[in-house]
Amino acid sequence: MDVTIKVRRFDPDADAPETYWQEFNFEIEDTATVLDALIKIREDMDGTLSMRCSCRSSICGSCAMRINGHACLACKTQARSVMDKENTIIVEPAGVMPVIKDLVVDFDLFWKKIEEVEPYLQPEGPEPEAEYAASNESMLHLSGVTACIMCGACVSDCTVMEVDPTFLGPAALAKAYRFTADPRDGDADGNSIDRLKQLVKPSGMWDCTRCAECVQVCPKGIAPMDRIMALRDQAIEAGIDNSNGARHAEAFVELVGHSGQIDELRLPVKTVGITNIPALMSFLPVGIRALTHGKMPPIFHKNIENVRNLRRLIKKLEEPKQE
Repeated sequence: MDVTIKVRRFDPDADAPETYWQEFNFEIEDTATVLDALIKIREDMDGTLSMRCSCRSSICGSCAMRINGHACLACKTQARSVMDKENTIIVEPAGVMPVIKDLVVDFDLFWKKIEEVEPYLQPEGPEPEAEYAASNESMLHLSGVTACIMCGACVSDCTVMEVDPTFLGPAALAKAYRFTADPRDGDADGNSIDRLKQLVKPSGMWDCTRCAECVQVCPKGIAPMDRIMALRDQAIEAGIDNSNGARHAEAFVELVGHSGQIDELRLPVKTVGITNIPALMSFLPVGIRALTHGKMPPIFHKNIENVRNLRRLIKKLEEPKQE
C-alpha cells in the first residue's frame, strides 16, 4: 500500500538549527508498522534520519515517539491503523524532553525524575531471619506496575510536565507506587510513611491534573494516573493530609456530600485555609477575571434535588470497612 510519512526533523549541526517537516512517499506492506516504514526511509531513502529502535517487539521501549499527535511505540503501531484518508502519517519526537536530533530525545529529565523517587525497596526494622516475604496477592497486584518498560510515552504527553518541568511526572510516580504498595517496603506493616511524605511535597502526587493522557498512551496498560490516585489514597489513610492537595480532596468530598454539587467559592478557601491570607489573595486576579467574564460562582449555594439520598451514599462510603 502507498503511504506518506510526514516527519518532523531537527539537525543540531545545521547552520541555523530549527525544526522542519519532510515528507516521504513510498510503498509498504499492508502489515507494516510505523517503525518498519521509518526504517525503510532510513535504509533506502535518507540515511540521515535519526531514531531509536532495538527489539521491535514492544519490550525495550526505545522507539517511543509521537504518531499523529500522541505518544506510541512505533514498533507496536500498525501503519494502516493510523493513516488518514490521504494515507498520511505524522511522526514527531516524544514531547517534554529536549530533542537531540530528528526523533531522538534526551532522556536525562526522565531518569532524574525516576531517581528522585528512590526506586528501590527500603525496609525498616531488623532484617528477617530468611528472605523478605510477600504474599502472592500483593505481588500479583504489583505485576501490573512492574510491567513498565520505561519508554517515556507517559512523560511525553503529560500536560503538567509540558508547563512545569519540576513535576515528578507519571512514570516516576507510578514507579514510586510500585514500592509504597509493596509490603516489604517501609515498616513491618508495609507503611512507607517517609516515602509518602516526600511524594506529597510540591511538584509531587497532588500536582497531577488527571487529564488521563498517560493512561491513554501507555503501551503496557500501566495506567500511571490510577497509580497516582492510589498514592493519594495511601497518603490520606496514613494521616499525611497537611497539604493543599489533601485538603482540596477532603473539602471536595465535604462540599459535594453536603449540597450535591461543588461550591466553587468555598473550595479554594478550604483548600488553602481561611487564615492563609497570601494564598487567598493570590486567587484575587482569577476571581476578578471570572467576575468580568460572567463566570463568577453563585454566592448562595443551593442543594440539588434529593440531596438526602446523596448524603446517605457519602456517609455509607465513609463508614469504616468491617473486617
